Amino acid sequence: MTDETDPSRVEALRSALARVQERIAVACRDAGRDRSSVHLIVVTKYFPAADVCRLADLGVTDIGENRDQEAAAKMADLPEQVRRRLTVHFIGQLQSNKARHVPTYADVVQSVDRSKIAGALDRAAGEHDRRLEVLMQVDLSGAQGRGGVSVDAAPQLADAIAELSHLRLRGVMAVAPLGEDPAAHFERLATLAHDIRAQHPEAGWISAGMSGDLEAAIHAGATHLRVGSAILGSRPAAR
Repeated sequence: MTDETDPSRVEALRSALARVQERIAVACRDAGRDRSSVHLIVVTKYFPAADVCRLADLGVTDIGENRDQEAAAKMADLPEQVRRRLTVHFIGQLQSNKARHVPTYADVVQSVDRSKIAGALDRAAGEHDRRLEVLMQVDLSGAQGRGGVSVDAAPQLADAIAELSHLRLRGVMAVAPLGEDPAAHFERLATLAHDIRAQHPEAGWISAGMSGDLEAAIHAGATHLRVGSAILGSRPAAR
């Protein structure tokens, strides 16, 4: 691990984090929402464990990862006192074989989009004597290969997840389609979230909004934002 006390890197992260926090605060004021109702997840994909340590020292409590092998190695590389302070969200697409591994290091899985994945996560969580928090990933674009359950099929998947012993359904997650105004899509997600929550009261999370569209997500009711490049900078090349 590189030196997590590197003053220039720490200051860069501190400044970027403050700018994002100010954007969130302004958007909450504009939307008439309490700032405490919105939680920031810093997406650390491709960035080293040293940056995770720096972020934790700056007060970050939630990080997001979406590549299983990288995430597992990074979490193993964290000092125990840092790992204990963090909630780790897995936000990448899952296949069944990886779904069995993710519960060994993640606290929340935001990308459950079919019953097969939910079942694999449930079995793995049971093997590790854990109850895993999960969100349904919803497809707002209809594009092939993006991942996510359709809006129409989401209530049925929610019911299936709620029946599993080792998963706790917490809400929905989505990405706004590229090149389109995100506001209408986030409003659509919020409507679905309301309907899901009516049947499953614990499912109150709405994970939506990233570096470029977090304001629109907050206005639509997002409770969790996934922000990477606005805090950490451009991602290094995949390793």
